[in-house]
Amino acid sequence: MAEAPTKQKLWGGRFTGKTDPLMHAFNQSLKYDQRMAAVDIRGSIAYAKALTRVAILTPAEEERMVAGLAAVGKEWADGVFAPQEDDEDIHTANERRLSELIGPLGGKLHTGRSRNDQVATDVRLWLLDQVTATEDNLKALIRVLVERADNEKDYILPGYTHLQRGQPIRWAHLLLSYAFSFRSDLERLRQLVPRIAVLPLGSGALAGNPFGVDREFLARELGFHSVAENSLWGVADRDFIAEFLMWASLVMVHMSKMAEDLIIYSTAEFGFVSLSDAYSTGSSMMPQKKNPDSLELLRGKSGRLFGNMAGFMMTLKGLPSTYNKDLQEDKEPLFDTVDNLTACLSIAEGVIATLTVNGEKMRAALTMDVLATDLADYLVRKGIPFRETHHVSGRAVALAEARQCQINELTFADFKSLHAGFTEDIYAVFDFEASVERRQAIGGTSRAMVERQIAVLRAELLK
Repeated sequence: MAEAPTKQKLWGGRFTGKTDPLMHAFNQSLKYDQRMAAVDIRGSIAYAKALTRVAILTPAEEERMVAGLAAVGKEWADGVFAPQEDDEDIHTANERRLSELIGPLGGKLHTGRSRNDQVATDVRLWLLDQVTATEDNLKALIRVLVERADNEKDYILPGYTHLQRGQPIRWAHLLLSYAFSFRSDLERLRQLVPRIAVLPLGSGALAGNPFGVDREFLARELGFHSVAENSLWGVADRDFIAEFLMWASLVMVHMSKMAEDLIIYSTAEFGFVSLSDAYSTGSSMMPQKKNPDSLELLRGKSGRLFGNMAGFMMTLKGLPSTYNKDLQEDKEPLFDTVDNLTACLSIAEGVIATLTVNGEKMRAALTMDVLATDLADYLVRKGIPFRETHHVSGRAVALAEARQCQINELTFADFKSLHAGFTEDIYAVFDFEASVERRQAIGGTSRAMVERQIAVLRAELLK
């Protein structure tokens, strides 16, 4: 009496020995790639339809197969799918369960298809879905920055370079500077989509599909923009993942810079802003502490996401052509990056939406020396070269320091001693609101230019 057939791995026909259990666990990716279950089903349904178009399946077989795949997908969605020990990955698990439901017909699904082109397709499909969600989250962060800026145009604070007070700016202008960094990130994210939306399915293991499947049909079914024109490249390319990880790293650099500013501005020494209790924690020892942990975590996550990108680039750099198992290392850094970026965008949105602004503290931090450039500009308007007026203004600052007073407290005689171009209207320079309103060129911190920036960003959010 013949023995009952044993379960075979998808690649098991060539092998007679058993896999080391440790190697089986080392090789298995189902524990993390099962999150691609839905897109694996989508890809398989499309491929079943393509097989019917080249007479590998009959219409009746296609109907049974699609129904079976839909049932497998529902099991995943309902949380009742039961993985088996031999399920190496999501592709093996789904095909095994399909054959349990529809019998030997399930074995036809893999005709002309390899896990090489299947996994490349799944990852691209999954990432395209994530890009859509990420765009929504990024736009939500930009939107809350824009709305706060629109509502808080009256607050004026020192603008800093080298962490030294430079010139007065509107608080809204600072918020919008963050928003424009994220606007550039939004543009770059949209530019990634055509490079992600390239169909590998139909490339086979490496040499192409021998049954003439209509890959343009597959692309239309799955929502891809184009078809991988070279099968070797199609199964091996992970540049789209590397590029997404680079993109996410840059987003987090922008997030980290914003967090650093707000951490500094929330200290008692500055007191410009205060985080809501929802995004702060206390100290286990010091009862008075209110720590900006949300912002510190955002700053810290930037290093983690950069590490994901750098590690994956090192995986890619030494690979020979086509598919190598090293490429299984693409998913965990990608999944981790998407998960953490999603959380960071939501936390940042919440922090910005709920923080409290202390306009009086901002105003109190404005000292007259931040109008030194305005003082130089005053003389420029009287026809004196800026290089000369810059020197005169610097001497005025030095004189005020020597007198231990503010620049505007110098006497008119003091100003006349510094330069004959000063007239009695000099004291009109010493007005912070007037200073910001002089910045009327595009990009400036005047009210009109801030409103222009808000309009530009709102238009971007409508795209």
